[in-house]
Amino acid sequence: MEIPSPLPDKLIFVHRESNDMAAAIRSLASDDSVRVIILSGSGRAFCSGVDLTAAEDVFKGDVKDVDVDPVVQMELCKKPIIGAINGFAVTAGFEIALACDLLVASKEAKFMDTHARFGIFPSWGLSQKLSRIIGPNRAREVSFTAAPVTAEQTERWGLVNHVVDGHELLKKARQIAEAMIRNDRDLVLMKGVMRIMQVTKEQFKKMREFIASRNSNKPPSKL
Repeated sequence: MEIPSPLPDKLIFVHRESNDMAAAIRSLASDDSVRVIILSGSGRAFCSGVDLTAAEDVFKGDVKDVDVDPVVQMELCKKPIIGAINGFAVTAGFEIALACDLLVASKEAKFMDTHARFGIFPSWGLSQKLSRIIGPNRAREVSFTAAPVTAEQTERWGLVNHVVDGHELLKKARQIAEAMIRNDRDLVLMKGVMRIMQVTKEQFKKMREFIASRNSNKPPSKL
């Protein structure tokens, strides 16, 4: 199944295309014949962002319709998603890349966060995900400078798993997918356990209550 991507001549998502992508991910997630999803761009870029005029409502607060949110659908999907980054992954495109479970990039690929340039907040978790992967200091530099980062640099930082020639990109992604398919289906589908731990507010509250109860039961220190 082909997942809608930005038009090659425009390189950015309009809101309708974003909705279509969410529907495609949801469809693939429910298809038992699909074991692994490979996500790539169709032109010179993986995705160079979102059309701010067409997607104005994306930035109107925190309430979202998860059914039409592509990143939420990617995060809900239990199947591994391999991002094959074939060119620029800018801002929203960068966030979509971060929602993948692992990344393969062409040597021409570049990652860029321009939220600060346009005065908007990341709406898909970039500020948390990026710092967890490459470290807070590097993440601040990437976001505050809005400078492009090469595929080779992101590989050294641990963001990208493999950097290959452009014509080898999908071949490498398929090789990884085939290796995954050979393994136990149920364990591969439990990709959530393999991700960096993400704690909900309720889980965090319970953890604090547990720690507090342990501390209250401790005998007072003689020091």
